[in-house]
Amino acid sequence: MSTTTKVLLSERITRMKESATIKMSEMARKLRTEGHDVISLSLGEPDFDTPQHIKDAAIDALQKGYTKYTPVPGLVELRKAIQTKFKRDNNMDFDLDQIVVSNGAKQSIANLSLSLLNPGDEVIILAPFWVSYYEIVRLGEGTPVVLSAGIDQDFKVTAAQLAEAITDKTKLILFSSPCNPTGSVYTHDELEAMASVVSQHKDIFIISDEIYEYINFTGTHVSIGAFDSVKDQTITVNGFSKGFSMTGWRLGYIGAPKWIAKACSKMQGQFTSGATAFGQMAGAHALLSDMTPTHEMRAAFLKRRDLVIEGLKEIPGFKLNNPQGAFYIFPNIKAFFGKSDGTHKINNADDFCEYLLNVAHVAVVSGSAFGNDDCFRLSYAASDETLKEAIKRISAAVAQLS
Repeated sequence: MSTTTKVLLSERITRMKESATIKMSEMARKLRTEGHDVISLSLGEPDFDTPQHIKDAAIDALQKGYTKYTPVPGLVELRKAIQTKFKRDNNMDFDLDQIVVSNGAKQSIANLSLSLLNPGDEVIILAPFWVSYYEIVRLGEGTPVVLSAGIDQDFKVTAAQLAEAITDKTKLILFSSPCNPTGSVYTHDELEAMASVVSQHKDIFIISDEIYEYINFTGTHVSIGAFDSVKDQTITVNGFSKGFSMTGWRLGYIGAPKWIAKACSKMQGQFTSGATAFGQMAGAHALLSDMTPTHEMRAAFLKRRDLVIEGLKEIPGFKLNNPQGAFYIFPNIKAFFGKSDGTHKINNADDFCEYLLNVAHVAVVSGSAFGNDDCFRLSYAASDETLKEAIKRISAAVAQLS
């Protein structure tokens, strides 16, 4: 980028970091165009197709004329389905005007950041965190405050840590459970303890990203917004990308206090307006129809998790937790820092991931993008055969480091 171009661009865009997951995916694609057989385990995208009955619902909606502009906060049909889902799955009651449908959960979080933050407002982000949280907060002119938990804590921040981090500038607390990138799941007791802390500060709000709700191996998903003490201080974010394998449909939603939902609808109205009509009708069908395909996908992910953990455990130097949700492994690879194969020196997780890409032709994402410089994220949203081959390559590559 030339100096002249940098001057012409806004400060907002020049200071924004590129998404690390997208960047790694592009690097993998470049190697493929050069003729290399690259295994990409970098993107958080289910490898399953959208279930047929959901696609059929979209086709039916198209045939019925759902091809026009939609209300900014979403079609009534979908918001009613979301209302039913919140009550059924999360024990949370929302009026329709508390629900806003967006073009993906990412837009929902951006709407919240732009609607709630002023310069100087602090947002406590529980780390490791999804890559876009940090930049979305900065876009809203908030100040990210990263609160970290390492592998010895199963990557879960405690209520005591949270209480210590709150200041008079704290406006929001942002986290995901099940977590991207770690797969960790906060328990009922852990969330209840966090709710107890936040309930003492009525001007602080929680953004709970629950996009991986249906990929949860514990048997029970707990929403922090279901606790009475913080139900009026919680915005629950969810969507269709992960649990229904609808990544390309771009469909997310929030359940929030009415005044926050109204603000998000106002913000969205000036950017994208409402999400696609036939997609929303398919989403409504997804929530209210047979969930068997979703449960089958979860079972497949659990099987793959166990496969990957067993394989990585055999590699000396890898330190692993046992993730209870999502479809990621987040190994600690600090044991390799300072090592070399004679050509490549591993100083940090960024170096380690570039080494795997260039030597093993396996694309993963450095933990530095997720707020933990000692780890990397591996997505096991791939076939058993692909995962076995990736582990074989990773093992061979790291064996060359000394």
